[in-house]
Amino acid sequence: MGAGDSKLSFKKGVFRLSEETDIPANDPYWLSFWELPESVDDVFTLFSAADIRRARDNHLQNLETLILALSSRLLALRHHASFPDDSAPERHALNCIRILTRLMPFIYESEQLDAWENQFFWGARRRRARQAYAAPPAEVLFDETTEPDAAVTEDEGEYEDAPPLMEELVDCLIDLLFYQGFTLPPATNGNAGKSRVTYAIWQSGVGCNAPVGTTREGENNKIEILRLLLAITSKAMFMPASVLPIKGVKVLTYMATCPDKRVVLSMLCSLLNTTLKYNPASWRVPYDHVVFTDPRQVLVTYSLQLLLVLLLYPVPEAPGPVLKNNYRHYLGRLHRTQDFQFCVDGMTRILNQPIQATTSYLPGSQKSLKWAPEMMMLFWEALQCNKRFRSFIIDTDRVHDFVVLIMYYALEHRLDPSRSGVVRMCVFVLQTLSTEHKFGKSLNKRFEGQDSLPASVRIPSFSGSYADYLIISIYTLITTSKGKLSAVYPALLAIVANIAPHVQNMSSAASSKLIQLFTSMSAPTFLLANENNHSLLHSLLESMNGIVEHQYSANPHFIYSILRQSKRFEALRNFTLEQGQEEVDRENRLKKDRGEGVEGSPKVSFSMSEMQRPKRGGGGGAPDTPATPSSPNAFEIGEDSDDDDEDGEDGEEEGGKKEAKPAKAKESIPTSPTSPTSPMVASPRAMSETASTSGQSEDAVPLQLRGMSEKARGKLPEGAFQRQGSTTSLTNHVSGAATPTLGGNGFVPTSAWIESWLPHLPLHTILTVIQQLQPELRSILAPKPNDSALQNTLPPLLERIRKTELRGVEPIPVKTHMFEWSPQALGWYESLLWGFIFVGERHVSKGTGTVGVWNGTAVRLFRVQETAPEGPSLLAPRGGVDAIGSNLIERLGSVTLGGRRDSTATQGHASRRESTQGHTSIRESTESGAGGLPNVRSPTA
Repeated sequence: MGAGDSKLSFKKGVFRLSEETDIPANDPYWLSFWELPESVDDVFTLFSAADIRRARDNHLQNLETLILALSSRLLALRHHASFPDDSAPERHALNCIRILTRLMPFIYESEQLDAWENQFFWGARRRRARQAYAAPPAEVLFDETTEPDAAVTEDEGEYEDAPPLMEELVDCLIDLLFYQGFTLPPATNGNAGKSRVTYAIWQSGVGCNAPVGTTREGENNKIEILRLLLAITSKAMFMPASVLPIKGVKVLTYMATCPDKRVVLSMLCSLLNTTLKYNPASWRVPYDHVVFTDPRQVLVTYSLQLLLVLLLYPVPEAPGPVLKNNYRHYLGRLHRTQDFQFCVDGMTRILNQPIQATTSYLPGSQKSLKWAPEMMMLFWEALQCNKRFRSFIIDTDRVHDFVVLIMYYALEHRLDPSRSGVVRMCVFVLQTLSTEHKFGKSLNKRFEGQDSLPASVRIPSFSGSYADYLIISIYTLITTSKGKLSAVYPALLAIVANIAPHVQNMSSAASSKLIQLFTSMSAPTFLLANENNHSLLHSLLESMNGIVEHQYSANPHFIYSILRQSKRFEALRNFTLEQGQEEVDRENRLKKDRGEGVEGSPKVSFSMSEMQRPKRGGGGGAPDTPATPSSPNAFEIGEDSDDDDEDGEDGEEEGGKKEAKPAKAKESIPTSPTSPTSPMVASPRAMSETASTSGQSEDAVPLQLRGMSEKARGKLPEGAFQRQGSTTSLTNHVSGAATPTLGGNGFVPTSAWIESWLPHLPLHTILTVIQQLQPELRSILAPKPNDSALQNTLPPLLERIRKTELRGVEPIPVKTHMFEWSPQALGWYESLLWGFIFVGERHVSKGTGTVGVWNGTAVRLFRVQETAPEGPSLLAPRGGVDAIGSNLIERLGSVTLGGRRDSTATQGHASRRESTQGHTSIRESTESGAGGLPNVRSPTA
């Protein structure tokens, strides 16, 4: 039979599945499903989404029989003595795997099938005994019944009790991943007669020093199996994020809690080594990706995705013995230095690749890897699971490389709503690192080679330590993100608070950035805009106190910056509602005079999308000089006389080198998340990631706990970042985070509200410093006529500050600001991972290795949005031949018998067609019921 005839016959068989009722299990018709398809593309093109839905909704019994037939055939082949050979063909196994991959997402898609799915895949059943598998190869191997008391026509002795179908299918697939002659090299003569399933680790690396070898066919077979395992575990995609961490996914629970140590370690090490061993630099001919595709990329991508699915999964609480995720457990047990070195090298190699591709001298000569965010997720998992790994990267100073890489991805994507989840994750990775005291101390190392960084993370004329670099980068992330990252402001400030007690010799530029953050957050327009914005100011003041109390003499530049802004600190202590309202009213009058309009009554909502420029003279006092922002939505830090003086101070480093003058940059901090002018709120599908967002979106990040003392932190268990079994809601805690209560435009500040938090601001330490040092240094602090005069007085001033002994300032124990996982946060994290997987599989084109497993399905874990399709380009031209080929495939896939065609068929083919044309990205949403979940935008055809 020719290829065209086999395709037509297969398509006719697909139609029969949805047109006939109760096709007998022993009908030779079922043979066609593993005998006719020639490739995975045949299965996904000819077995359309509409065909599957028609069979599922109208003839479920046929679909049930098909799944049982495919599973039985696959199990029979796995146990066949001579598989793979002519009597047990490899192609039969692959076609069974492909069709199951095609079917599973559409079974999960239907909520009405939940009860059937639970009974069918997890219920008690009987199967034909193993000796019955010695049947002729042409016989339909259908040996299952899901009813334990069903009448059996054959001899009762041929049947036996069997585990649930899904358990047996998963075990079979894992065995096939380590099957000699199928996914591993054939057995040698010396191993003849032994089991063909060896559980040998695929690649050298963790747990293995010598690879077992591989072939192109073996790697392709691994890809097919891994794709099916991802499809089987993708039940998570079809569950709401609020339900997923609590209810869990049965098949993932079964896999993650596997008690067989050999299976878990073989899977863990094989997936981990395959991922980390990959070196994209091995294909380094410029523009090689235009002509060739690296076949290993697909295998590496699926390996990393399945590894993360297993590692991230929080085993839900259930009656009976407490179950644990054994993949996380054994990842946390790694301890050998060479294993850590292997992991770090592999992670940095992948994370560096997109940076190298974008900074190449030949534009487009290298193709950026699309799964760098997944590698960042794996790095985070290693940090959370393994305390020894955290110590290793800090002790070897490799952590500095990761700090730069993390800031690159955070700053690169800070304005892209579709990548906001990646930015959030980067922030939490940094916070996880900052909980180690050794991390804060290691940041005092001088940062050399900063000029070689990409432009997005390079600080012009920078001269300082890694701590200076991190503080300035955090400041940039806050003030240039246009309010899109307000949900993680508490985490960013927690990072500063964790490293503050250990920072030494902070540069004038970094000191200035902290003071400018204080200036922004102490402004009335910020404090009165939201009921909990004051908590951000509280966290920042704690960070500043940590520097003063623990590293006073080592940070004269920072003390000098405080003294120059003494009026602001003193005015904040005397802040009143009347002063604040006068300041906001004056701001609104200025805006009205400029014709910019006022968004709402300042006494009600202060719903300006960006914070206006604060005025000199402290929080709420009348300014010395009226300052007019150049943009209604931009808050310019530094504009009046004091700021000009500060610029002169900022320009001087210890060595006399000029640094960048950041005071003139236009930077903004959002005051209200509900601004009508905010681009994130204008669209109901856009995520308003702000500090005061109410409801589920705020719950979609880990809870910021109060600072913990070293004694309290020492009582934490080894897995302090473990997530399973977490049922604590974020809203049950009162923390330093900007947690909403009133939300929206309903907040009205009152004097009683101000009195509830103003006296508790930790201003004592800083006011004591000002009180003691200002009289002593008044002559030196007096305004200077020019920069040269300041240069002459600055060195002795810094030396005087360094030698002055503070009285009345006692250092409090160092506290660590950690976060706690909640079900809502776990839902966000899981949806972020599955969003990566969905996007990675979305684009279908020749040579990519992806087939669009979930294209056209109604996922519920995130939202799918349409974007404009990508047009032809020099690297991806589309001509008449492409159009004709695509048209023929679509027509063959949409053939119907008897002239019947419904809307679902058109929808199914359109979904597959659009996946080859458009752009897919992930966004966040606060729409009712969305729960702050990643929102995946799909292309329009």
